[in-house]
Amino acid sequence: MTFSPLLRLHDGHSIPQLGLGVYKVPDATAADTVQVALEAGYRHIDTAALYDNETGVGQGIARSGLPRGEVFVTTKVWNDRHGYEDTLRAFDESLDRLGLDYVDLFLIHWPAPRQDRYIETWRALELLRAEGRARSIGVSNFHTHHLDRLLAESVETPVINQVELHPWLQQSAVREYDSAHGILTEAWSPLARGRAIGDETLDRIGARHGKTAAQVVIRWHLQLGNVVIPKSVTPLRIRENFEVFDFALDEGEMNSIGGLESGERTGKDPDDLD
Repeated sequence: MTFSPLLRLHDGHSIPQLGLGVYKVPDATAADTVQVALEAGYRHIDTAALYDNETGVGQGIARSGLPRGEVFVTTKVWNDRHGYEDTLRAFDESLDRLGLDYVDLFLIHWPAPRQDRYIETWRALELLRAEGRARSIGVSNFHTHHLDRLLAESVETPVINQVELHPWLQQSAVREYDSAHGILTEAWSPLARGRAIGDETLDRIGARHGKTAAQVVIRWHLQLGNVVIPKSVTPLRIRENFEVFDFALDEGEMNSIGGLESGERTGKDPDDLD
């Protein structure tokens, strides 16, 4: 069975570079979705309190029969639970729903800058890491100015910054900043919520390799060094999204995909979400 490469986090832990995202996967079907992915070779599952499917995700992991240490689990604290004490309580609730003793990665889901509480929230994450209940800690949807403040006012540096990232929103400045500070960049909405499907440039590249447009984009992410978490509930698509380790894009193909940049988001700007 093929497995994803592991990327080293600056805290000494490692993360599978390709994982399964479960945004908008109903809790009732999350267990089956996770089980299919783990059977296909995935060893990294990304969920969040907001997704309302942590129970199903935990059930799928338990049902797989895999040792706990073989599955990398990420979850996140939502905006309505920012603040030190609220974040600690929210983490306990997530852990209980997942049915786990620890998570591999715990993230601040959004900075929610108008609340101005993400520094307090981060201090709760630092405690959870010190206790070992969150092996690694990071952030999601942080612009560089959010990170500037976080690094200036905190002890720990996030291991990951998970942001919307796809060929039409390549986040070059964020990726450069993250790299300069030893932070891995992780891509959510890596296929631009289906926009990759049917794109002429991606289809042309895929035809050369006998791959789909989605597989081409996932491969592009991997070669950029991004952690990438495509989402699907369809077993065939879940497996296809993992079949990206038997080909490589050349420099010209990478540049062609790079030329798709347009700055278009499928989600909100982090400065605009409370």
